[in-house]
Amino acid sequence: MIIKNAEFVKSVGDSSQINLQTLPEIAVAGKSNVGKSSFINFICNNKRLAKTSKEPGRTRLLNYFVVNKGEFNLVDLPGYGFAKVSFAEKAKWGKLIEDYFRNSKNLKNVFLLLDIRHNPTEDDMQMIKYLYFYRIPFTIIATKADKLSKSAAQRNKKAIADYIGIGCDDIYLCSSSEKTGREAVYARIEAILQAESVITDASDD
Repeated sequence: MIIKNAEFVKSVGDSSQINLQTLPEIAVAGKSNVGKSSFINFICNNKRLAKTSKEPGRTRLLNYFVVNKGEFNLVDLPGYGFAKVSFAEKAKWGKLIEDYFRNSKNLKNVFLLLDIRHNPTEDDMQMIKYLYFYRIPFTIIATKADKLSKSAAQRNKKAIADYIGIGCDDIYLCSSSEKTGREAVYARIEAILQAESVITDASDD
C-alpha cells in the first residue's frame, strides 16, 4: 500500500470519545522526543500534518488522522517519560493512553517508536510489558537511523532486539530526515490491514 493522503480529524482528551470513530486504527506511541510527529509526517508525505516541536511533551491528546480518504486512522498518542511536567499531568496523560488501549474497539496495532541510538528505557519496557500483558499487537519502529552509520544502526538494531527478546526482522529502521524505511512501514501497514480484513470476512460468514 501507499499513503496517498492524510488529514487531521480531531483531538480527543476525554475517554468517552474514544470509540466515536469506526475505521481500523494504528496507534503511534513512544517516549517524548522520540520523533512521533516527524514519523507520522514522513509516512504520510505531509510535513505539516502533525505538529512537530523541539520541546518534548507537546502531544497531550489523542490526535486522529484519517488516511487515504477512510482506509484507516493513525492515532498519535501523548508521549511518555517527559520529566518537566507535574505528576498530575503525567498521570492524566497515562490514564488517557491506558483508557485508549483498553477500550478502543478499532485498535489493530501499535507502532512503538524507539530511538535506535539507545537501548529501550525503563518507560519503554514498561510500555512493552503492558502491550504484551493485554495482548495488544505492536510493531517496533526504530527512529533516527540517520544519526548512525549503517553498520552501527544494524548493530544497535540487534542489541535492541536482544534486549526486548524479539527477532531483528521485527524491528523497522526509519529516518524521517533521510526518508528511509517508508516502504517497509507501508508493507507492515498493508499486512496489518489485510489481516484485519480476513478476520472481518471470516466473522461475516
